[in-house]
Amino acid sequence: MPHECDHGKIGRVYNVTQHAVDVVVNKQVKGKTLANRINVHVEHNEHAKSQDSFLKHVKENDQEKKEDKEKGTWVQLKCQPAPLRDTHFVRINGKEPELLEPIPYEFMA
Repeated sequence: MPHECDHGKIGRVYNVTQHAVDVVVNKQVKGKTLANRINVHVEHNEHAKSQDSFLKHVKENDQEKKEDKEKGTWVQLKCQPAPLRDTHFVRINGKEPELLEPIPYEFMA
């Protein structure tokens, strides 16, 4: 397979040289997932940004903990689910509601 199939993937670095890093990426080949080892030049690497929001959340929690400890109060720091939306009526403006049903399966022999 051409090497372009690996571009844009997230992988694990397993070796570092002067000008490049060796990375293990998962590659789909005929329905199987294979661990493919590729060499990537240092200029083409980027850190994954998947943990940035978590680290930001941790810093904010630490700041809130520090402020509340000084005040002597308690605050909820765990993530809470989004609240339910307010109830409301749906206006149909005199139109008849349309009933949606699945199309019945017809066997063609």
